[in-house]
Amino acid sequence: MAAEKMLKFVSLHKETPEKRQAQARTADFDEIYRGYAAAKAEEQSSRCSQCGVPYCQSHCPLHNNIPDWLRLTAEGRLEEAYELSQATNTFPEICGRICPQDRLCEGNCVIEQSGHGTVTIGSVEKYLTDKAWEMGWVKPIKPAAKRTESIGIIGAGPAGLAAADVLVRAGVQVTVYDRYDRAGGLMTYGIPGFKLEKPVVMQRIKQLEDAGVKFVANCNVGVDVSYADLRAKHGAVLIATGVYKARDLDGVGAGIVKALDYLTASNRKSFGDAVPDFDSGTLNAAGKRVVVIGGGDTAMDCVRTAVRQGATSVKCLYRRDRANMPGSQRETQNAEEEGVEFVWLSAPKGFEGVGRVTGVVVQKMRLGAPDASGRQSPEVIEGADYIEPSDLVIGALGFEPEDIKAMLTADLGTTRWGTVKADFRSHATNMDGVFAAGDIVRGASLVVWAIRDGREAADAILAYLAKPAAVAAE
Repeated sequence: MAAEKMLKFVSLHKETPEKRQAQARTADFDEIYRGYAAAKAEEQSSRCSQCGVPYCQSHCPLHNNIPDWLRLTAEGRLEEAYELSQATNTFPEICGRICPQDRLCEGNCVIEQSGHGTVTIGSVEKYLTDKAWEMGWVKPIKPAAKRTESIGIIGAGPAGLAAADVLVRAGVQVTVYDRYDRAGGLMTYGIPGFKLEKPVVMQRIKQLEDAGVKFVANCNVGVDVSYADLRAKHGAVLIATGVYKARDLDGVGAGIVKALDYLTASNRKSFGDAVPDFDSGTLNAAGKRVVVIGGGDTAMDCVRTAVRQGATSVKCLYRRDRANMPGSQRETQNAEEEGVEFVWLSAPKGFEGVGRVTGVVVQKMRLGAPDASGRQSPEVIEGADYIEPSDLVIGALGFEPEDIKAMLTADLGTTRWGTVKADFRSHATNMDGVFAAGDIVRGASLVVWAIRDGREAADAILAYLAKPAAVAAE
């Protein structure tokens, strides 16, 4: 009986995949978690309680059919389980690695709420898709018929790639324009290899290329090609540029750098690229006292990268406490295991050094009354400033949209924050045939939300393309 395979949380304890010891994993940029063996994946999947109302599914942005593919995994029906996970998720092997499951599916698992420990959903998802690639279950994309309509996508990050996947499967001609020399956006250049090894991303991009998606790399839309040219060439355009403009620290000088510049340099080295700013030490933490400012996942990526590069010390300043930090608690724990020191309730006031930073002037903070979001606002403790010695300061304060109107057209509707205004269902903008998806609409967010937006926008584009034919038929 299938039911006998499930609800084993009362007799089986939660077991996550083995995590490499901190001393070993900080010597390289390989992923830190090992994969499940088949028997362990089946065992851990069998802990699922098969809820009548699956909160794991409802709290997943993609609404993945998690209970069903957990049941199939528990029954050893792995290819079917993969097919079910792939049905709603363009990149399950990526989400299994980098989604903050502790805040989404696993954090809302019913047996977690009852004290039995969550089902390890992300680890099973990663196992399933890695197994699918290994066994050849990931099939080439072959649409039933080729269509003549052409779609232009600006941005090769998760939203753009997810949309390209849906569109090319429908037989539409797809061209993706991106400023970088490789597709993938932050999955390629922003997220370190110890969280997401790059071959995992590259194999999906190759799948799209083999299906006929054309990638135009090193292309700055608005400079190398105009918006007017794109609009004239394509039946519809999707804006999926993401948000890349860093919120600057109030300080300039050698040794003060932006998080994305720092992470991109490190990831480029992993590809074997020539990176002069890394080789010169500008974007390299080796032998330096490093201070990272920020409390999100990007800050966690920076501190853990600095450890691997051989920094003499790594400290992370965050203006609130641990309970109020926006980043994943799991990532914070990993960073602490690797030797990162967190300095809570601290914020930069200024910088020491002439021409080159030698220290950060740190203000001590306390939490006061809640702000508009309900979080307690940090307040400065007067007279408690001190100097934190540092040779490299990395600002990880989040990202904002670039001037999208200047890049494309002044007619495009935007919000007061600079994001694109788009219908939350259809992702249509105020301009006919122009859609927008991902962070450029919702602001800096998660990869899984970008995947959802890209898939939804692609469906809306297909409906848009069908309208003239429907009208003509009447």
